[in-house]
Amino acid sequence: MNKAHIIVTIILIGVLTACSPARPEVSFAYQEFPLGSIKPQGWLKEQLILQRDNVSANLDETYPEVMGASNGWLGGDGDQWERGPYWIDGLLPLAYVLDDGSLKEKVKPWVEWALTSQREDGNFGPTKDYTPVPGIQRTNSLDWWPRMVVLKILQQHYNATQDQRVIPFLEKYFHYQLSALKDTPINHWTFWAGFRHGDEMVVLLWLYNITKDPKLLELADLLHEQGFDFVRYFNEEGISSPGSIHCVNLIQGMKEPMVYWSYKKDGQLVEATDKFFNDYNRFIGYPSGMFGGDESLRDNEPTRGSELCSAVEFMYSLEELIKISGSTSYADHLERIAFNALPAQMSKDYKLHQYFQQANQISISMGDHNFSSPKEGTANLMGFLTGYPCCLSNLHQGWPKFTQNLWLRSTTGGIAAMIYAPSVLETDIDGAHVVITEDTLYPKSDEIVLSIKADKQIRFPLTLRIPSWTEGPSITINGEEQKDVIPGETYTVDRVWGGTDTLRLRFPMKVFVSRWYENSAAIERGPLVYALDVKGKWEKKVNTSEGRYGQEYWEVTAISPWNYSLVHADLANPAESFQYQEDGSILARAARIPVWTETDGNAGPMPYSPIERYGTYMNYTKNHGLVETIRLVPYAETTLRISEFPVVIKQ
Repeated sequence: MNKAHIIVTIILIGVLTACSPARPEVSFAYQEFPLGSIKPQGWLKEQLILQRDNVSANLDETYPEVMGASNGWLGGDGDQWERGPYWIDGLLPLAYVLDDGSLKEKVKPWVEWALTSQREDGNFGPTKDYTPVPGIQRTNSLDWWPRMVVLKILQQHYNATQDQRVIPFLEKYFHYQLSALKDTPINHWTFWAGFRHGDEMVVLLWLYNITKDPKLLELADLLHEQGFDFVRYFNEEGISSPGSIHCVNLIQGMKEPMVYWSYKKDGQLVEATDKFFNDYNRFIGYPSGMFGGDESLRDNEPTRGSELCSAVEFMYSLEELIKISGSTSYADHLERIAFNALPAQMSKDYKLHQYFQQANQISISMGDHNFSSPKEGTANLMGFLTGYPCCLSNLHQGWPKFTQNLWLRSTTGGIAAMIYAPSVLETDIDGAHVVITEDTLYPKSDEIVLSIKADKQIRFPLTLRIPSWTEGPSITINGEEQKDVIPGETYTVDRVWGGTDTLRLRFPMKVFVSRWYENSAAIERGPLVYALDVKGKWEKKVNTSEGRYGQEYWEVTAISPWNYSLVHADLANPAESFQYQEDGSILARAARIPVWTETDGNAGPMPYSPIERYGTYMNYTKNHGLVETIRLVPYAETTLRISEFPVVIKQ
């Protein structure tokens, strides 16, 4: 080729490059730090250790028929659907946030088998169906859905180890799937993947930001096209229609429009997500942050079931929405679930859990409880295998992923705290080693102390979420008061850090009232919901259903009154009427309602508030109709509870 030809070629390449469309940007407000950079402290570390020691670490021994060596995701002929991947999806981040070598070794065979199972065409995982066995899912070996969970595992593995096998593995699989979806679409094997494709899209677009492979965006478009249309569902007020969707499908899928928006930038995707949250409390929500969904979507009557899988999957969806949008409202909601609903669905020692919890829960007992899917009456019980095993398998991701998202990297090269709990972050920024220690009793305390140490001077922005519920928040830096700290927004400190700097965040917490089903009232303070702690008698029972739901379970029967109403006049000035105590409880005036009685193990139909016909609902016999003082405690500390109260007009 002569010189003239070379010049012409260079010019043509330049013209073609200039004329070719720019590669689309997939934008996120925040990104995760490498897994293991954030270590829990204080009460959060205690919870993670309890979880590790009592339910998470040894499922291969306590649930060997599914999690043992025969699991299909270890190459065996046993369970090969979602449960094994579910466990590892929580166990892997737990291993790294606790820096637990034994857990890392336990996770390793699952990761290695997945990586080495990839075939020439790019697909991976189990390939052969086996004869069904009760309690073990041995069919649907080629289903898209469990692979989506494994994709999440591999993303986390890469984030923790930088294993260079992961990126080409994922790219090869996504190329295979792009071709295969034309003949075996997302709903070909089962319908679950069609509702949960947002989980895959998270990994897919994360990978695109690394490789810039345009085929990945083609796959994102195809997944959105073939998957359930959440935009249409939200716009048509689908969540106002009980029974219209499976509860976990809803809460995993609700993030899909915003995940897709990070690539498409279509305002309708944002509007649909906003509509979901605007309708949420109106139709299905509870004070705890959860919603009525005992498998089928229900309304927000406080005796509907709320599934444990929904809680941990909702937390994950909100964590992804925070990273995409930077919205403080998603962080507020995430803390509401984490600090209220999640701990209340586990026994204090993390050995037992409930498949369904209730916002107003006056018994834990064998029975249907008017749930849409009562699981032969076991769905409300405290047990190991009671309800359905998906929650036993899936509950592990809640606290570890919450910990992993305490600190985030901002697109401006800085650090952000969008949720709060005691922790330590270690990272490097432009050659400087930075350690941030978060010392706090939050959410029970309104003060958070951040100690920022840098081994050399370095400038970076530090972004802090200011919760929407606080009044008069303040931030000081080395004792100097900052200005314009506004609830519901973020506050960014952009300065040179060096040596040790101390930030004190104060988010004053006042008692306030929110209104719910039948205009009932819930008492809140900061991110915590308060409830009447109904005293209960625990009784162990032997399971007679051939071990399908475990060999034993626990029932809890109320041994103290629960049918209380709050006094209407007290709601006008809750900060004065409801007395916050040093032990963290709240004292409230209340009166019992004789006609509000137990029905089939549930708190019966709640009277509409305010109750004006005082004499109809009350009488003045002993302990009925008289105003007395009751003690409310944080929702998370209760097993039996009333969290939504009728309200009576005292005449």
